[in-house]
Amino acid sequence: MFTFTAELFRSLLKKSATVSYPKKPVKPAERARGHIEIEIGQCIFCGMCQRKCPTDAITVTKTGRKWGINRFRCILCNSCVEVCPKKCLDMDNKYSEASDTQTIFEAVGEPVPAAIPEHESTAERKSTSERKSTAEPTAIQPEPSAEASGNA
Repeated sequence: MFTFTAELFRSLLKKSATVSYPKKPVKPAERARGHIEIEIGQCIFCGMCQRKCPTDAITVTKTGRKWGINRFRCILCNSCVEVCPKKCLDMDNKYSEASDTQTIFEAVGEPVPAAIPEHESTAERKSTSERKSTAEPTAIQPEPSAEASGNA
């Protein structure tokens, strides 16, 4: 009984061992794996990340210049980041917000510019080549699979 009382007084005088999470956000560790980020302007849509992904969470469409990831399938193994030839993928240490619906993160790159006719001036060519990527990531709802609808 005496050891219990001594422990009680010691714990009352110490500061709390836990953090109050909603009030004070926890700072993630430097090498923590949170989610995949892409710099869509650098991506060449080669599909190496899609082929290396063990869970088929990444989809790459070269003709439509689209890159997408199903965050519920991704196991954060970092394989796609390691294999990317342009190093446009990065593992961010911040976690995605919790969700009860499955969404696919999709980023769309700028369309490939068409061939410039020879009669255009050099000033027009320069302004065309200096354009920056205006791609913005979008989240879309995946189409329901046949298994989910019960038509197996």
